[in-house]
Amino acid sequence: MKVVVAPDSFKESMSAADAAAAMVRGVRAVVPDAECVEIPMADGGEGTTAALVAALDGQWRTVASTDALGRPIEAAYGLSGGLAVVEVAAAVGIGLVAPADRDVLASSSLGVADLVRDALDAGATRLVVGLGGSATTDGGAGLLAGLGVRWLDPEGIALSPTPAGLAALDRADLSGLDPRLAAVAIELACDVTNPLLGTEGAAAVFGPQKGATPAQVPVLDATLARIADALRAAGLPDVRDRQGSGAAGGLGAAFLALGARMRRGVEVVAEAAHLEDAVAGADLVLTGEGSLDRQTLSGKTPAGVAEVAARHGVPVIAFAGRLGEGSDELVGGVFAAVVPITTGPCDLATALAQGPANLERAVATALRLTQVNARTP
Repeated sequence: MKVVVAPDSFKESMSAADAAAAMVRGVRAVVPDAECVEIPMADGGEGTTAALVAALDGQWRTVASTDALGRPIEAAYGLSGGLAVVEVAAAVGIGLVAPADRDVLASSSLGVADLVRDALDAGATRLVVGLGGSATTDGGAGLLAGLGVRWLDPEGIALSPTPAGLAALDRADLSGLDPRLAAVAIELACDVTNPLLGTEGAAAVFGPQKGATPAQVPVLDATLARIADALRAAGLPDVRDRQGSGAAGGLGAAFLALGARMRRGVEVVAEAAHLEDAVAGADLVLTGEGSLDRQTLSGKTPAGVAEVAARHGVPVIAFAGRLGEGSDELVGGVFAAVVPITTGPCDLATALAQGPANLERAVATALRLTQVNARTP
């Protein structure tokens, strides 16, 4: 029996790799000689790098960088052969800045460039970027500055790549842009479709989540427009209306202007982890994450795994710490079954701590039931 285990993380309880290991233990408790293929998964958000490093037996690289406020930190990304996996939140994540310290006008994505440059130094030819969880709304000005772009005022004086620093932006000088970028395929793992500007743009929709006041939102939007104008005038494509250009405070726009391709996060991870090859010829696929509900179909990992399995006619069982509203609608069309891993009422801390054991137990129970069903006429 060949079983592919391809879970996402169970937030605050298990990483994707830990969840995959628990699933394998559950399978082998019932079918000791089962061929189990572990493929930790993610959807482009938090945990994407960890999932791919585990799935591809890659390595972590730690880089001296700066957070969104320019404070020194160490940030890590993943490397496997010519593939580098970067999460922007590793350098400029909102979780790295205390709520009381957040200042969108003074925040920059410069730290992300440290990770990209190190990946280029390491020989990466393909870059997967997880766009999510950033503390910045700088349109990627910091990223581009770190890659060699100079932001200039009308007198040719270089400006700081923050929204406040770019108030007098007149033009962008691309002459110093790292030439190695032209030879790198960049894929953006992201499910955000917002454009860069306007009422659905980066400033209006995501700015308040990063601490922007109502008065600062139009200031940020105007700055993002100036950045887009400067890049277009310098010869880069105008991406302000492209889907996803508003992701990660406009980092989506900066990467798109460099020639990146925007894709659903789970598709990028599945392809990089060779999920399709693993599922071919499998008898069963197991997936899951912390919660399954109606939103699972909106680009979440379990639904993406099920899409791959459906192309090969392989049934999928999904496990979750919580089954939310609409989870019953997932059975039949998407999953063969959805299974909660908790065994009874308990407080949240206990449920999180017992997650691996509960998942292992739930998988074993599901496998026993499938065996009974297979023997029942």
